[in-house]
Amino acid sequence: MGFFNSINISASGLTAERLRMDVMSKNIANVNTTKTASGTPYRRQVVVFQEAEGKPSFSQYLSEASKGTMGGGVKAAAIQEDKSPFKMVYEPGHPDADEEGYVRLPNVDIMTEMVNMITASRAYEANVTALNSTKSMAMKALEIGRA
Repeated sequence: MGFFNSINISASGLTAERLRMDVMSKNIANVNTTKTASGTPYRRQVVVFQEAEGKPSFSQYLSEASKGTMGGGVKAAAIQEDKSPFKMVYEPGHPDADEEGYVRLPNVDIMTEMVNMITASRAYEANVTALNSTKSMAMKALEIGRA
């Protein structure tokens, strides 16, 4: 694995985690949205990650194929809607209440979103640390040539 491959892998992780945090922010912002353009409450969205296919050179392929370490980082494969049921809250005075007085609220749980946000933040930090370590190793390798 080359120097730039490790930077590209870390960069793909940073991009993927940033998208994940953006989607979670959207979920949190819509926690009380009872009516969207389609007329239903907001439905929670989830980012699905997938391993990105690396483009190895022939020599890399030969040396790493037996180890099963071929890979090129991560990418967001899709943003899917969570199909869990909406929350039903008894609030007869609400404009979106049904004839029985129940309001359908989004299936967003603020605590779950905050825990996921912390997890995404930690993964982002880990990718920054890996990127900085790669950069530090490259700088140390350049210092070897000076002596």
